[in-house]
Amino acid sequence: MGSQEFLGPMKIKLRLPVSAIEAGSFYVWRTPCQPTEARRWADSARKRKAKETSMTKYIFVTGGVVSSLGKGIVAASLGRLLKNRGLKIAIQKFDPYINVDPGTMSPYQHGEVFVTDDGTETDLDLGHYERFIDNNLNKYSNVTTGKIYSEVLRKERRGDYLGRTVQVIPHITNMIKEKIQRAGESTDAEVVITEIGGTVGDIESQPFMEAIRQMKKDAGEDNVLYIHTTLVPYLGAAGEMKTKPTQHSVRELRGLGIQPNILVLRTEKPVDDDMRKKIALFCDVDPTAVIESMDVPNLYEIPLNMQKQGLDQLVVDHFKLDVPTADMREWTKMVDHIENELTKTVKIAMVGKYTDLQDAYISVNESLRHAGYPVDAKVEIDHFNAETITPDNVAEVLGGYDGILVPGGFGSRGIEGMITTAQYARENDVPYMGICLGMQIATIEYARHVLGYADANSTEFDPNTSHNIIDLMKDQADVEDLGGTQRLGAYACKLVDGTKAAAAYGQSLIHERHRHRYEYNNAYRAELEAAGLKVAGVNPERNLVEIVEVPTNRFYMAAQYHPEFLSRPNHPEGMFAAFVKAALEGQVD
Repeated sequence: MGSQEFLGPMKIKLRLPVSAIEAGSFYVWRTPCQPTEARRWADSARKRKAKETSMTKYIFVTGGVVSSLGKGIVAASLGRLLKNRGLKIAIQKFDPYINVDPGTMSPYQHGEVFVTDDGTETDLDLGHYERFIDNNLNKYSNVTTGKIYSEVLRKERRGDYLGRTVQVIPHITNMIKEKIQRAGESTDAEVVITEIGGTVGDIESQPFMEAIRQMKKDAGEDNVLYIHTTLVPYLGAAGEMKTKPTQHSVRELRGLGIQPNILVLRTEKPVDDDMRKKIALFCDVDPTAVIESMDVPNLYEIPLNMQKQGLDQLVVDHFKLDVPTADMREWTKMVDHIENELTKTVKIAMVGKYTDLQDAYISVNESLRHAGYPVDAKVEIDHFNAETITPDNVAEVLGGYDGILVPGGFGSRGIEGMITTAQYARENDVPYMGICLGMQIATIEYARHVLGYADANSTEFDPNTSHNIIDLMKDQADVEDLGGTQRLGAYACKLVDGTKAAAAYGQSLIHERHRHRYEYNNAYRAELEAAGLKVAGVNPERNLVEIVEVPTNRFYMAAQYHPEFLSRPNHPEGMFAAFVKAALEGQVD
């Protein structure tokens, strides 16, 4: 250390944050009037880390003017285009709400809760990501304000911040940046696409905006790109589209220190060259970087529209990537088939709890449509609130449908209507598919009307039932917190040889995603199977029943898992495909 003076001969051990330095703990000498050795180590580590990760490219998708502009579809479409160029993609969404995750939120507030393989409860946009990009995502793919603050507060309680005042900048923003980097590191991605939920100007989004602003300096200007989606409204009375909302939105974004590289305009009508040039001038982007996103009847057409306008080429040019043009021939063929070759129609009745908001079942809806593509069928879906279904009206309400589906849900509301629905489908040989709660409903119905156990029920709905056909899982008995404590994520399911389920999947072992606390009670398994409700799939680790079916019906099958989370437009999930095929073959005249 030369002639420097020391405060004392004692070495001080400092444990530095992982985000600051990756090498662990260091012994440092403290000197008066000079930066500490720890700080120099940290600065060096930051520079080294930036150099090491400089090859990772970061794309941030923001939204302005109004919410629900389709930022998630833009992000997913770009992800598909870049993947088809041979790039390895990671994609994530930041949600500014304070809930740790959407798992305890009402479907009417949030829509569907999408579950990843690793058991993370996430935003429904992740369903779009997986369906478009065909990547299985992980816990880093959905981050909320609540999750960020929870982790920062845990670190503060452990003393990780060494007594410092914990603030939004740098501690919250550093945690956000860490989540961005982890999304790429956990998948070895070459490009990380991050969607920022909400709208520019929302107070909840400010820490995320500041974090992505800082990323430009941290990762390097050539490694960061900003895409801003805005609304260009059409005023019918004036007969013209208005660009002022877009100009103001970009001005607000620039006020936060972010200059967008690309603008995506959500419009009802085409954007002409003059308007494109006007927006480019006022928003300081190149006219070729103004991308139009018109409303389309088929979401899977959007990547092709984006490619025609050069969105992915703009990204590749900005990052100076030497990659081939995206080969979208198979995707184009799929879109053409959807738009021009679905010559048949299948009508499906979905009887559920949250039917007033179709986003609550968005993956189920998409999975049904996917299942129609291989059989050249357009699937028409009508939603019915289970509370409106009674023994007196069930035949009138559901009599004209080719198939009936009961999806997942929680709580006792509407349960009797679902049981009536399942009974009607079984007794009239209407193809029936049950998902999660729909599987439990099918089992309860069978116990009541075939075994004769009139009060058969789930202990979720009737804790005092004398025939607990569906019961709380043993490992859930002492659980108090509702969030993140269910049986979540992908589990193995061994299919029984000779069953319709095994035929539907064409293999003996599958892995499907779960989200439930209650389970088929094996104490009744022998009775139910002897009476004709066969077990067609079992989890081999815990002997949990995963699939039941009535083999004497054309199609009567139900799963404890959520098959909708694995369906893709170019390869439908097995049970959905078999269900729609059966509905088509036994079509009502």
